[in-house]
Amino acid sequence: MTTPTRQTTQREHGDGPLSGTVVVDLSRALAGPHATMMLGDLGARVIKVEAPGRGDDTRGWGPPFVRPEHHIGASEESTYFLSANRNKESIALDLKDAGDHATLLRMVSRADVLVENFRTGVLDRLGLGFAELHRLNPRLVILSITGFGHDGPEGGRAGYDQIAQGESGLMSLTGPSPDQPQKFGTPICDLLAGMYGAYGVLAALLERDRTGQGRVVRTSLLAAGVGVHAFQATRWTVAGEVGLAQGNHHPSIAPYGLFRCADGSVQIAVGSADLWRRFCSGFGLDAGDARFATNADRVAHHTELVESLERVFSTWKSDDLLTRLAELGVPAGRVRTLDQVYDWEQTRSQGLLVNVEHDTLGTVTLAGPPLRFFDTEGTEVTRHRHTAPPVLNAHRDRVRAWLDERAP
Repeated sequence: MTTPTRQTTQREHGDGPLSGTVVVDLSRALAGPHATMMLGDLGARVIKVEAPGRGDDTRGWGPPFVRPEHHIGASEESTYFLSANRNKESIALDLKDAGDHATLLRMVSRADVLVENFRTGVLDRLGLGFAELHRLNPRLVILSITGFGHDGPEGGRAGYDQIAQGESGLMSLTGPSPDQPQKFGTPICDLLAGMYGAYGVLAALLERDRTGQGRVVRTSLLAAGVGVHAFQATRWTVAGEVGLAQGNHHPSIAPYGLFRCADGSVQIAVGSADLWRRFCSGFGLDAGDARFATNADRVAHHTELVESLERVFSTWKSDDLLTRLAELGVPAGRVRTLDQVYDWEQTRSQGLLVNVEHDTLGTVTLAGPPLRFFDTEGTEVTRHRHTAPPVLNAHRDRVRAWLDERAP
């Protein structure tokens, strides 16, 4: 396991742009927990409410699991759970139990944000409908994440990431060919729904500063998948073309993709006429070849273009080829495995690994948050200190003490 260049340790509440913001997290699995982890990274106090005995579903998702070496009887930990729950506290509550239900309502009355990803109607049956929650706390911002939306003909449909990847069209755009659709290598619809949800929460908190009134923010795995169609959307809605999977090459820019060379492959991105001329000059190619004169020509003759470039690259080793491309100013790169990514000094320099002290595992290294903050002079603001994902119900006494301290 690698060690970050800049080590971070435990973080107490009170630092970060969302310092003083309290988030009650009723969500499970990934979309909701990813949203609340983002809020926690920004300094919010996130109190994760989990089912007694078993906790979040992802505590059981594995392998891989990690077993504590020095805590006899401690449960093994899912690395999946560890990936989505830093900077949170855990309390176990049975929402069907009157006492625990009352505890949750006390938490809601003092919270700024509540996040949930139950199927539509579940909270109403638990006596926790949005109207009731807002009567209890009019300033509460509620984030609700569903699979396919809370309304519409399939509004109550259960959602899991790979199902949403397929239904949202993302899988039809991914893979080596149209008849071999592929899912993304991470749960991209879950993660995007969490990101969109956190972004919506921040907007609602800003609005609340003006109005004093909380909002309900809704998103879904379907919405998240459709929301990143980008040029593939207008390719259909405006031009009437259905984009399909075509492997590791761009459908509208050429050359842009993965090309074989003597000992592997490299990626290049030639996104302008100037870059194309520079690229051709550097490798002895004819920039005036009528087949490849414009980007549209290169896209139209893409198979011939790839064959031509791979003939040239066949005599180059990847390291030498990347050096040459850098000299020419042509954007290029290699395809790294994840261990290579986390060993890469550039990754570490960006604060993308953090060390935290876990209650049973000791020091563990996690992927860190992707945001950094600077003052107006260009100096980086001190990075927040992060806390490890909690063991189940680890903060019961702390949360209850906080409620008692603030009781009217």
